[in-house]
Amino acid sequence: MAKKWLAGVLLAAGCGMQEAEQTEPADDAERKELEVEAENLDVPWSITESKGVFYISERNGTIAKVEDGDVEHQPVELEAPLSDAAEAGLLGFVLAPDFAESKEAYAYYTYDKEGKPYNRIVIVKQHDSRWSEADTLLDGIPSGSFHHGGRLEIGPDGALYATIGDASNPETAQNPDSWNGKIIRINESGEAEVYSMGHRNPQGLAWDESGTMYASEHGQSANDEINLIQKGRNYGWPDIEGTEEAEGLQAPLAVSGTDETWAPSGMAWRKGVLYAASLRGEAVLKIDPKTGKVSKEIEGYGRIRDVFSDGDDLYFVTNNTDGRGNPAAGDDKLYRMEY
Repeated sequence: MAKKWLAGVLLAAGCGMQEAEQTEPADDAERKELEVEAENLDVPWSITESKGVFYISERNGTIAKVEDGDVEHQPVELEAPLSDAAEAGLLGFVLAPDFAESKEAYAYYTYDKEGKPYNRIVIVKQHDSRWSEADTLLDGIPSGSFHHGGRLEIGPDGALYATIGDASNPETAQNPDSWNGKIIRINESGEAEVYSMGHRNPQGLAWDESGTMYASEHGQSANDEINLIQKGRNYGWPDIEGTEEAEGLQAPLAVSGTDETWAPSGMAWRKGVLYAASLRGEAVLKIDPKTGKVSKEIEGYGRIRDVFSDGDDLYFVTNNTDGRGNPAAGDDKLYRMEY
């Protein structure tokens, strides 16, 4: 691999799985202000940041560099043209821990081969105002018309984690020899392993201060999930979903239920609370990790694709230009919620 990561052990503390309790929108008392940090983003997908500068992947194959309110759409030269399948394109994106020196980042994208879509995880390198694909970490991951997964995050152990969807082929989620329907871990030497399985379309990852991992997952016609992830566990899809239980399969920490759809995407941890972007639910969800209680922290801005926290403030990007929303003037936008 082109770089080395720190070694360590991911702590996956266990807790009882519970059904989410839906509540009214969160109280505004502690909020100070909602600021627009950037406008005119082009179907943004992942928020990442270095030294106060944001880098946001855009599905059409660009990285939006946001500095002091100015937006520069930097092109990414990839080895294969992006797929035009629904929900495909340049998806997950996260800067390497040593980005300031190496100018490297990690990207997840969908491309076409012999008429079929596939996913690829690569290293990309910044060259002034453009990026290029520099190395391949994982390739040939079958995809489909939907359910690409696509989230990339650096874990507290320094390894790279990726969420991979079932590619609209549910049986793959229970096949240990397939990358589909899994959360995977790529170590410092570039070796990939299945970290957890039985996922439908996971699109968010976050860790608390102790190293416990959480993931968001799209259900089938509602029953969206927030899961506490432990290494080697099976999260049930397609054998169970929502509040269903079966021996050896993990029930979710929180679930939207049969009458509500969140379509959750990116996640962030901030001061003891989980936050998840909600596309169909058009909100930033606030999740109490101890009780599974879910409330709508922020709403009224349309489809939300990703959330990010610098430890103090909370940031989110809208996704109203993705073909399923109703874009307003200046959409899509990066917002900051100051607490």
